[in-house]
Amino acid sequence: MGDFDLKLKGVIPAMVTPFNEDDESINEKRLRNLVNFLIEKGVTGLLPCGTTGEFVNMTLEERLKVIEIVIDEVKGRVPVIAGTGESGTRMVINSTNSAADLGADAAIIVTPYYLKPGAKGLYDHYYTIAENTDIPLVLYNIPVCTGVNLPWTVVEDLAEIQNIVAIKDSSGDYRYFSALLEKVRDKISVLIGWDENVLGALAGGAAGAILGSANVIPDIWLDIYRHIQNGNLDKARDIQMKIQKFARILIKTGAIGAKECLNMINVPVGVTRKPIIMGDALPYELRDELRIELEKLGLIEKRELKFEIGDKKLKSRFYSVGITPDLIKDFHIKVGESLVGEGAELAHVDLLIGNKEGPVGEAYAKSLANPSEGKEALQVILEPNMQVKPPAVMIPTVNVKSLRHASLVYGPAQAAIGKAIMDCVNDGIIPKDIEDSLMIIANIFVHPTASRRKRIYINNYKATRNAIRKAIEGQPTAEEAINNRNNARHPLRNDP
Repeated sequence: MGDFDLKLKGVIPAMVTPFNEDDESINEKRLRNLVNFLIEKGVTGLLPCGTTGEFVNMTLEERLKVIEIVIDEVKGRVPVIAGTGESGTRMVINSTNSAADLGADAAIIVTPYYLKPGAKGLYDHYYTIAENTDIPLVLYNIPVCTGVNLPWTVVEDLAEIQNIVAIKDSSGDYRYFSALLEKVRDKISVLIGWDENVLGALAGGAAGAILGSANVIPDIWLDIYRHIQNGNLDKARDIQMKIQKFARILIKTGAIGAKECLNMINVPVGVTRKPIIMGDALPYELRDELRIELEKLGLIEKRELKFEIGDKKLKSRFYSVGITPDLIKDFHIKVGESLVGEGAELAHVDLLIGNKEGPVGEAYAKSLANPSEGKEALQVILEPNMQVKPPAVMIPTVNVKSLRHASLVYGPAQAAIGKAIMDCVNDGIIPKDIEDSLMIIANIFVHPTASRRKRIYINNYKATRNAIRKAIEGQPTAEEAINNRNNARHPLRNDP
């Protein structure tokens, strides 16, 4: 029998698998680079071919190739926990033994998926695998992907088997997780796999975390882990709150979100395999949100931008990922669009920014002088008798047909647009020196059935801020728009 005394702990990234952009083949150079990037950050293990590694979209031969490359590059520096999950027991035994032959330190086995066995079948599945393999095994519960929940009562029985050494729980259900801590923590390592719950899990006694977001921010998760180990709960809590939104988005977007973030911080990992595509599994608006969060965390370097309008030349500093032009001088007309939220409170903002003397200024005046019935333009104000700068006008894109709808459009939506413009000036996205030289026209969408005023405010604030950034920075470029055309569709169009 093998060495089953492996104690998994700390922070273990569920690695993405780098694929080439042209043919979705495995990029070995980028994979080796990712291994070294993560080890240099201090991770306590690596997990290739898990959920974030897109194992379900690879052949067994491809998965074994990835595992082999990772083991070769790691060279014993940290444990390698190979993802060997399959939908059938015999297939798992085959893939697990193959990973063991390659030198994996352990194997993580997701619950069988698609045909959905019951509790007895789950126990028999893992028991049979353990009997026919000679490597430490990690149970893996992720019902959001498999449609199967591994009952804690079954885990309690499985924990008695010698070569089952840990469980990763990605259910997001803390009641379930606390039951695992109560029942099996003294027998096997209990590891959290739901990024939003890391703080509570570690504070409650979890041995560590296996996370997709640890591809991008492994050092931050390690800081939380160390603070918990040292009894500094307040410091750990403060850090978790700073990354909570980031973690929430990455949970929602999975491998494609992690890959986009790595690409943005100059750790190239390519694309996800189809059918997981940009503009769908990761909407462009959520990519913008991830970009902003990376900026806040200091993972995207600040750079100086130069603005020019008329005879004025100014400098401003704000976060960028290197795609912003060094000199921004054409304020004749700029266009930005953003979509945030879902359901009735969805916000869609389409805006123009330009010189007072140009076509935007002319359109601004016309919108106020000749309002369309049901779509009356309104000058954006911050508070009574205080107009926002740059001067802005908002125009509903849906006819306002009731007092209730009007109160939502000209209430929280209008307030959100004003606050977003003011913050863009304060942050240097719109240089303060030229705020009096510009005008903004914002077309806004508020659904007639919307009801949650706070959510309307938040979504319109985010959408306006994102749209202004896109307009100023020229995003997307014409080339990007062409590349994205097959994945993009108007946010308010019906699905096919």
